[in-house]
Amino acid sequence: MSNALLGNFLIGLREGLEATLVVTILVAFLVKSDRKERLPQVWTGIGVAVFLSVGFGALLTFVAQDLLPGSKRELFDAVVSILAVGFVTWMIFWMRRTSRKLSGELRAKLTDAINVGGFAVVGMAFLAVAREGLETAMLFYAAAQGATTSLGPLIGITLGVAASVALGWALYASAVRINLTTFFKWTGLLLVLVAAGILKYAVHDFHEAGVLPGGDRHAFDFSGVIDPSAWYSALLGGMFNLTPTMSVFELAAWLAYAVPVLLLFLRPARSASRAPANAAA
Repeated sequence: MSNALLGNFLIGLREGLEATLVVTILVAFLVKSDRKERLPQVWTGIGVAVFLSVGFGALLTFVAQDLLPGSKRELFDAVVSILAVGFVTWMIFWMRRTSRKLSGELRAKLTDAINVGGFAVVGMAFLAVAREGLETAMLFYAAAQGATTSLGPLIGITLGVAASVALGWALYASAVRINLTTFFKWTGLLLVLVAAGILKYAVHDFHEAGVLPGGDRHAFDFSGVIDPSAWYSALLGGMFNLTPTMSVFELAAWLAYAVPVLLLFLRPARSASRAPANAAA
């Protein structure tokens, strides 16, 4: 099984839970406000968003594998990886900033959509979920590029999404209680490292495409010391793309992203001391 399973599981779990929380907020609001007749419109918007996200992932794969040969495919993969890093960085800080008021904002938008009409409700539900779905598709494609087969990443993201749906349902049914602020903090930290690995792979693709020189100039080479089949090799390689051999540019890109983004992410938010620790829950 591919060592990319763990990284894609994390992507599926994190992105899937964000989308699931959006869905549960919308559904709970309609149920509690006695507007259940609007539920089919919300589910329609969600279904279209899921279909679009799957189609977007398939389109990325089709373009890379069937339309672009050789170095052009490597260049395409590098550009998609950089876009994915930008999306995941924005998403991490967006959730950190807005998690405490997300529920109120969604309820207000849904109320406005209900006042407009059924198509507005469908559109609102679609937009609320589509962003997470498109991000998931792009992150999955970028994170899976270093895998030896497509089976591991596919299993990983499927298990992650399934786990997020089960966890979201349990939260909705009050079967479990978790501190979502803590959850998003720790998964955000891990995703920063995953994004650093995606950026490192983008640099590798630039080497392969001949756009960036120095692919054979190694910062280190531990391939004769580290067992590539060991569990720690699979963990570091699959989740964070830290490999026994890295070029100078690959290592520089990994560190240049991971260090400052981690410092910014760990910096206390201005309102953190005034808000309850489990406000997001």
